[in-house]
Amino acid sequence: MKVPLRVLLCLLASTIGMFPVLASGQASGADVNLSACQHGWTGCDHAKLTPSQFADVATIERRLNVSNCRDGLKSCDPSKLSDAERTALAVADHQNNVAACNDGVRSCDHSRLTLSEARDAAVAERARNLSDCKDGAGSCDSSKLTKAEAGDVRAARHQRNATDCRDGMGLCDPAQTYPGGGKGCRVCRTPA
Repeated sequence: MKVPLRVLLCLLASTIGMFPVLASGQASGADVNLSACQHGWTGCDHAKLTPSQFADVATIERRLNVSNCRDGLKSCDPSKLSDAERTALAVADHQNNVAACNDGVRSCDHSRLTLSEARDAAVAERARNLSDCKDGAGSCDSSKLTKAEAGDVRAARHQRNATDCRDGMGLCDPAQTYPGGGKGCRVCRTPA
């Protein structure tokens, strides 16, 4: 399970925040309860808070819930979100999905894209595939290349192989670059 850094920092800060109270040994039950409520701990009894403390704790809990929802945590309670917060989170979620579809790094849900966004994502995916094929990346799907793109990929691979053979680096295949299987190449290494 991946825990967002913000959550870890909040936990650390809350633990450090309790240290003076615990170290003094003079914490009243009300102080301990208030601290537990402010940090979302199980020992919180809302009924023991003053009206002012109750309002402060409610604000803290609301912010924490919004943060939990934004981070996609199970502790998110969407029923406690305002209409504006639900809308903002839906917009942010949609934008994250669009970015995921365009960058190809994270999984995305193509069914949630508009027609325009889907076209842009398809263009980005095609460009990534062409780049992967030219670079010799394992994620290349050559079946998605046009004839012209396939020709560009062959030329890029030939150039990369020639450079590897010339420099004695990479995965040089002398047979692809030099007539006669690379017999005239002085620095060629054959692949292991």
